[in-house]
Amino acid sequence: MSGDSGPEATVATGNAVLAGIAAADAITCIAAGRRHRGADHRDAAALLLEVTGDRRISGALRELVDFKDVAHYGVGNVRAQRARAALRRAEVLVEAARERVGL
Repeated sequence: MSGDSGPEATVATGNAVLAGIAAADAITCIAAGRRHRGADHRDAAALLLEVTGDRRISGALRELVDFKDVAHYGVGNVRAQRARAALRRAEVLVEAARERVGL
């Protein structure tokens, strides 16, 4: 991300949020045979903690969900620093899913 903020950072953040949510769904499906289906993805973080006991990945999802509104519905662009933070949290979740799925 070259600039301080811009559409590329906003899109990257939105995609990171979606990747993290999908990874959390994969983890809970592997761990408990179910996934969160409600509108509030913070509840998905609670389910993730419940079925894995892993505060690190649950916290990553909770923090990542905080980026969702600005990335998907905001009227301005996400700053590059926030986009990088979102990508780091998504990486935590995707790596955890990869390990649990066996890929």
